This record gives sequence, C-alpha cells and structure tokens, in this order.
Amino acid sequence: FFADSNAWIHEKLKRVGETQTTELAMEAELMVGEDKLSVNLTALPLLSAEKKRLGSMLMLEDISNEKRMRSTMSRLMDPGIADQMLAGGVDALGGKNVMATVLFSDIRGFTTITEQLGAQGTVALLNEYFTLMVDCIQREEGMLDKFIGDAIMAAFGIPVGHDDDADRSVRTAIAMIRELWNWNKGRVSEGKLPVDIGVGLNSDNVVSGTIGSKKRMDYTIIGDGVNLAARLESACKQYGAHILISEFTYKQLRGTYYSRELDLVVVKGKTKPVAIYEILDYHTEESYPQMIDALRHFKSGLVKYRQQKWHDAKGEFGEVLALNDHDKSAKLYIERCDHFIANPPGDDWDGIWVMESK
Repeated sequence: FFADSNAWIHEKLKRVGETQTTELAMEAELMVGEDKLSVNLTALPLLSAEKKRLGSMLMLEDISNEKRMRSTMSRLMDPGIADQMLAGGVDALGGKNVMATVLFSDIRGFTTITEQLGAQGTVALLNEYFTLMVDCIQREEGMLDKFIGDAIMAAFGIPVGHDDDADRSVRTAIAMIRELWNWNKGRVSEGKLPVDIGVGLNSDNVVSGTIGSKKRMDYTIIGDGVNLAARLESACKQYGAHILISEFTYKQLRGTYYSRELDLVVVKGKTKPVAIYEILDYHTEESYPQMIDALRHFKSGLVKYRQQKWHDAKGEFGEVLALNDHDKSAKLYIERCDHFIANPPGDDWDGIWVMESK
C-alpha cells in the first residue's frame, strides 16, 4: 500500500525510525485504489517506558470533502466566511430561505469592445476587470455567485448574514464604479477604450443552497428577488444611471447616501409597481457639478410630474439640465412631460411606468 504514488508515506515512517521525531504532512495526496484523497498525516515514534523503540504510529485524517468545499467556497466568498460555513457542516449548504441583497452588474457595449480586442484581448480585459470587481465584493464580505459572460452576480447576506447587508451592497456598488473609473484613466492614457457598467441591487427573501446535478453542484440563489436585481441592472441604460436600487433595498439602508427616487415602475413579467432609486455617491464635483442643487430640483420635478403639472415639472427638470446637461434622467422626464402635454393621460393616471424590455 505504501508503494508507487504512496511511497512518500514509507519515507516519512523511515525518517521517524531514524530520528525518533514526529513527521507531519498537511493536505497531502493519498491514492486508495483509483481514488485520490486529500489527507493530513501524522507519523510519530512509539517508545516503551524504558524509552526503547517499539515502532511507529501513523494517523491519517481524510479531509477530501472539506478541501473541495473550501476550494469551491473560497472562489465565491471571503475565506473567513468559508471557514464559518465549514464549521457549520454540510447542512449549511442545504436549501433555505434567507433575506439577501442581490447585485447584478454588466459591461455596457461589450460586443463593440470584443470586436476591437479579439479573443485574447477580450479574455485579458475580463480577467483584469473581474479581479477589480470581485475585490470590491469580498471587501464587504459579499458572496460572488457567478460570472455570466461579462456580467457579475453576487449576494450579501448569504451564507452569513449581517445587520447592514443592504449598506454593504451599496458600498460595494459605489466602490465598483470608483475602481472602474480609476482603471479607465490608465486605459485611456494607453489609447484603450474605457469600460462602463451598470449595477442593479434588490433585497428580498431568496432560496439559497447547493443546486445542480450529481456531477456538478454550485452554491447559488434563486427567486424573484434575483430577477428584479437583474431587471434594475438593465434599466440603468434607460435612465443613464450606474447604480439603481429597489425600494426594498432603499428601506433597509442605515447609512446616508447621495440618492434620488427615480421612478415608479412595473418591470417586465410583473404587475406590481416598485419604486427605484439611483445612488450617486461615486460622483465628484467634476463628474456631476452642483449635484445637491440638481437633486433638489429633480425631487421637486418628480412631485409636480406626478401631480400632472407638466409645465412646472418640465421647468424643474430643465433646472437640473442647466446644472448638468449630461443628466439623462432629467432629459427623459422632459420628453415624458412633452408627451403628456400633447397627450393628457386622464385623471386615473397613476404615474407608473411599465418597462417593456428586460
């Protein structure tokens, strides 16, 4: 048994006999038939009461499952969280309902970028980009769920929950935009295309657990809460936003952020409206001048818009554009006001916007 690929064990025992000292091997490979196990090995001398050598004792601890689990989990989450889960045993990976905040992010115009970079350039860009983004997620003890092409899915609150998971998710999204902008400075200076992303966040009860086939299992989350986060990420394009969060995440926030209510929407596939908010903390005076004044005018414009005071609302959104002519949401509302001035919606209009696309 201690021959061929397991001959190293015989060498350990031989050294124990020669030196009368303990030999250790951590996470070593042991072949048992056709199976490759991962083991912790301890080999130590056995002595009589008269200190005469009796032989050696060999202890092998099979850690194969634990090592596989730790390897998988360390790719998804902070190693400290992985250790906490392993301490809870395999049951910690079973299906359960948990409150979590789901994060989706996606690169804008990725097809155009890939056409210019080619296969190798695209892979190199994604590896560099994902490294930056995953660091932001793990700093706040979030769990990376998966990469979907150029998109990222992550969650906060699983497998270990915190009282401020909503805030952790928002801080992560802010950090992602800031890291991206710093990275883009270097890219532009090298003559490369900058990368832009949108981030969607939603808090809800989701189902978490190991899901898959006998040959391939992944620890992941599913549920309507996941779908809404993905819809909000996509909606960033329509509003010219970088970070959109649902009212469910907004209500759980403990910190104070530069933000604004953006709209009341019904996403595709749903019938119940959801208020959505834009987080703007990543901005500087250069990227969004006089933002506080602009937020005040936008809030006033939204109130007048919902009161069907189209001309007054249009004036407030015009003030926003006077402060920052790149505010796409203000332009969007001016277009809506013009539409409703020409086509009054009637007294039963509720201000809800139905999103037709995903």
